[in-house]
Amino acid sequence: MATTKVTLDSTASKTMDSSEHSLNQTFDITPTEPAKLAKKAKKLIIESDRGEDKEKDYVYARSQLYDIVEKMQESLNDAMDVAQQSEHPRAFEVVFNGARHTADIVEKLADLQKKMSDLEKEDPKPAVGATNVQNNMFVGSTSELMKMLKENK
Repeated sequence: MATTKVTLDSTASKTMDSSEHSLNQTFDITPTEPAKLAKKAKKLIIESDRGEDKEKDYVYARSQLYDIVEKMQESLNDAMDVAQQSEHPRAFEVVFNGARHTADIVEKLADLQKKMSDLEKEDPKPAVGATNVQNNMFVGSTSELMKMLKENK
């Protein structure tokens, strides 16, 4: 008879009563400690070029959206056939909702294209001290403002 190992945490092993001991003996089960269990190996994340990642993500997202649109189009065609044959208002409502969702996905495709073009023409961030202030009456700290106001009185 093969033995099966069961994992118990420390509180469970302390509170185990005699009936559980007899069941362990009946089924020939030997409890094991959690520390003895094999741990899963962690996946290593490989660092790569961000530009490469952006391109891969864009291509993947775009292909997934295209796939969804194609599947939705097939489903819409089938739903339209059912709606026309049954002439039931609910069936037509389902078709219209599906068409609206398909249009939303196509809109997401356009948004994805715009976001990708925005990422490509990313402007470099200005230097820390190089701020350009225009059309301001006063530029300074609050203490400097208070001094200026006291001098004007």
